[in-house]
Amino acid sequence: MDNFLSQIITTKTQEVLAAAAKEPLADIRAKAQDRPPARDFIGAIQSKHQNRQIAVIAEVKKASPSKGIIREDFHPVSIAQAYERGGAACLSVLTDEKYFQGDALYLYQARRATKLPVLRKDFMIDPYQIYQARTWDADAVLLIAAILEREQLLEMESIAHELGMAVLLELHHESELEKCRGMKTPLWGINNRDLTTFKVNLKTSLRMMSKPELQGKTVVTESGITSVDDIRMMRNQGIHTFLIGETLMRADNIEAELSNLLHV
Repeated sequence: MDNFLSQIITTKTQEVLAAAAKEPLADIRAKAQDRPPARDFIGAIQSKHQNRQIAVIAEVKKASPSKGIIREDFHPVSIAQAYERGGAACLSVLTDEKYFQGDALYLYQARRATKLPVLRKDFMIDPYQIYQARTWDADAVLLIAAILEREQLLEMESIAHELGMAVLLELHHESELEKCRGMKTPLWGINNRDLTTFKVNLKTSLRMMSKPELQGKTVVTESGITSVDDIRMMRNQGIHTFLIGETLMRADNIEAELSNLLHV
């Protein structure tokens, strides 16, 4: 594992320990189990597909380690509402504070401001974070295969499903497919961004689509989608679900930019 991912895992481990010291696992588990039902993240995506539309998971994202501040004029509520008006199927909200300048509050605000299901976008390395996500009213969580062992993936997926949340499984390379065998989520994301170099190559999604493990899955292409041409290329290869962040965050008119991308 490269130094950046190792650094992130160290940070997340410290964050979980600090959070658990303030609110023990048993307490946050009970609180998570007592929340109102999650919104149907997978159903929202399938509804778009049934209407022969692409499904966009639109990301509320202020900054990134590689690009710095992406949107200075950052207001999670107005961004989320623009996404909803523009036709997004779901939202993705960054909650990592140190590396992406995210916040749990952004997730809470975005969800309250819309009727869309919301994904907690973070580096999930411990079951505590799954329960934590549900207490924040997240409807789905991201599990990154590159930073988790097989046993962790299965355990954390099981907890998420028990809480009524969807799971977006994120892959970066074919070498990660074996450890994901047996996972139940139908949402398999392919991140076109190399986590070691931060370079983006859309061919990553096109290459991995041919793998038998992805047959029958709802494949989500992530990172690097910037134009209608990119979306058309992916659709021609059988990919109809897109997680888009930076392109929308840099747009002067977020609603119009999303609407334009959807009309393919």
